[in-house]
Amino acid sequence: MSGKIPRQFIDELLVRVDIVDIIDSHVPLKKTGSNYTARCPFHNEKSPSFNVNRNKQFYHCFGCGAGGNVISFLMEFNHLSFVETIEELATVAGVEIPYENQTGYEPEAKNKLVELQEIMAQIATFYVQQLKKHPQKQIAVEYLKNRGITGVIARDFIIGYAPDGWQILSPHFKNTELLCEAGMLAFKNDMYYDRFRQRIMFPIRNKRGHVIGFGGRVLDDSQQPKYLNSPETPLFHKSNEVYGLYELLKKNSKPARILIVEGYMDVVTLAQFGIDYSVAALGTNLTATQLQLLFRSTSEVILCFDGDTAGQNAAWKAMDAVFSVLNDNRQVRVLILPSPHDPDSLLREEGTQAFLQRIDNAEMVSSYFFNQFMATLNLDSIEGRAKLAGQAKPFLLKLAEGFFKNMMLAKLTELTHFDVAPEIEKEIALPPKNQPKERNVRHSIERLTLALLVQNPQLATKLEAVPIDWQTLDFPKIDVFKAIVQKICTEKPTSTAQFLEHYRNLPEEKMLNALASLPIFIPDDGIEAEFIGALKRLISQGQKNRLDKLQLKATQNELSDIEKEVLIQLVRQQ
Repeated sequence: MSGKIPRQFIDELLVRVDIVDIIDSHVPLKKTGSNYTARCPFHNEKSPSFNVNRNKQFYHCFGCGAGGNVISFLMEFNHLSFVETIEELATVAGVEIPYENQTGYEPEAKNKLVELQEIMAQIATFYVQQLKKHPQKQIAVEYLKNRGITGVIARDFIIGYAPDGWQILSPHFKNTELLCEAGMLAFKNDMYYDRFRQRIMFPIRNKRGHVIGFGGRVLDDSQQPKYLNSPETPLFHKSNEVYGLYELLKKNSKPARILIVEGYMDVVTLAQFGIDYSVAALGTNLTATQLQLLFRSTSEVILCFDGDTAGQNAAWKAMDAVFSVLNDNRQVRVLILPSPHDPDSLLREEGTQAFLQRIDNAEMVSSYFFNQFMATLNLDSIEGRAKLAGQAKPFLLKLAEGFFKNMMLAKLTELTHFDVAPEIEKEIALPPKNQPKERNVRHSIERLTLALLVQNPQLATKLEAVPIDWQTLDFPKIDVFKAIVQKICTEKPTSTAQFLEHYRNLPEEKMLNALASLPIFIPDDGIEAEFIGALKRLISQGQKNRLDKLQLKATQNELSDIEKEVLIQLVRQQ
């Protein structure tokens, strides 16, 4: 980043991108009336209370209260900084950010995230240098050679070496506090020491190519743990990232499919054999966030797990995440390797073509899902079929509406001899506990008028139809109302999302977000008339409040000359 991002560019970017399209690529949405709904990605819920409005370009969850524009969603969902979010949206929109070069301007005051990114990049380079120059390098070089890793692949993945030693990094990078925050140092017994020692180092890069963490593999399998990941840091959230995605997309920005494997070395070995579309899930259970990240670049994901018990268990655990993100436009397949192989060992034994054949023949997730139940349940009995329905139901509840869900329900009906669809639909149809009901919703005239204006900033053009003499008004939040009107008239935002962005990190932000999400059950064709009517009532109420106060002061002979003029004006209007 070489300067400040202009406010005008941010406003234009919010016009170019569509919040429905962006959120739908992360959380499958269902059209419900004029809104789109889903189960909220920010808290656990059974029934959808997460709403997205295309006209306002705004989202709100009636369950947990989360809300905002597309920038807020990506910052929260992907754990990005504001600048990273703007960069990602600019990429989606296909535009360049016109940074402003200002004398003496330091971008984001070299904020902590930027500092962390810089030092992580430097550490990655340092580890590469150790692999080339350190006195202990030969043991690491021999290990990589024995695993068949060439210099080209090591370069592409910037593989390095962390020498054996408790304090290798500190003498080279003097900022101990920053090293700790980056997860590279640990503290115990009153001393700081290197977290990674005597390990092959695999830098983990995000989609933008920033080094955000490391995975380290021991050189001797007798050492434990075999793999060590960076801890959670401001940069690195392992449940949100995958290893190898940057390298994959650098070669092919729109791969036909992406293969998910279990380890760093699997990704590197597959690339060595020409299969350069694999990623690894960073030693954790596969998450919906990781899958959403991949589905932004491809329509097909293949889960490849080792053939041992741990691998088979991991494959089944992944179903929870898989069913949360599947829709008619996405495909998932499952490949369980023969025990005791992993991709590395099987590739070396069978060769590339045989492994590719296994990928092509990977089992569809629908077949895998039902086969797991059929292998353990007696479907010839009512009891077995009842267990199948009960155990499959939580997964099917996660599916987005569409043909795939309908076909999965039909298959379950076929296996259980019972129509499960009504039971599933009944649970989905239950209204969210915190969803406001249309009846019994009452708002003060001040709050209603403000909310209508925030949710429909184009209504500012209608203010001319109801001339306002601010001097004669007095009502709660009048200063806020005046500020909002002035801001809208000056900036001329085209949507609620664009207007709210002007208040990011300002004291008014929370209040305006609340107004933006206030439920107002008025048909679209009646909003303008409702606003003008509410505004007239507000002005009338404000004039009466002002008149009452001035008349009271008049009895006490405390009126200023200006107040006397206002009083005369108000009395004439009665």
